[in-house]
Amino acid sequence: MSQEQTTRKPKPVTPGPGSAKRIAEMLRVDHAGETAAVGIYRGQKAVFGGLPHKQELAEQFAEMEAEEQVHLTAFDQQLQNRNERPTAMIGLWQGMSYALGVGTALLGERAAHACTEAVEDVIEQHYQHQIDELEQSDQEPELREMFTKFREDELEHRDTALAAGAKDAPGYPALSSVIRAGCKLAIRISTRV
Repeated sequence: MSQEQTTRKPKPVTPGPGSAKRIAEMLRVDHAGETAAVGIYRGQKAVFGGLPHKQELAEQFAEMEAEEQVHLTAFDQQLQNRNERPTAMIGLWQGMSYALGVGTALLGERAAHACTEAVEDVIEQHYQHQIDELEQSDQEPELREMFTKFREDELEHRDTALAAGAKDAPGYPALSSVIRAGCKLAIRISTRV
């Protein structure tokens, strides 16, 4: 293979008849993910907000929740504009994510950060996959830009959690693995249902 052949950018894929369906799947799963992120941070904020010596931490989770709410509102608007529906699992994801936030916060500050690190790492990778897919097909430049911005926010949350000792949480490998697996399963389900 010549140097010219190895450095060429792949030819864009022309969107096929299923492209609108694929975009709807992306929006549905991202809406579900942002719904879950809001729920997790809301649950963590509720626990730490009730502890006088953890008010700074509660404020940090409140700020993250507010950023995720901006994402969620954008996906609400995208679904509405495109006449698409959220996942049928949205109610379950709301309850489970809040419970995950409360549960990890009750395990302690580092466990809450471990939850954030695990969730945001999976979501960041998910966004990157979608960005790559949209770049390859040369579709939806505005949506791709939105995904890129939201991915950067998720990276910031992940890095904040890492700096706060996420990997020092008791049982971190098991806790992180379970949360990551749950996120990946929720992504698969939300894409289809």
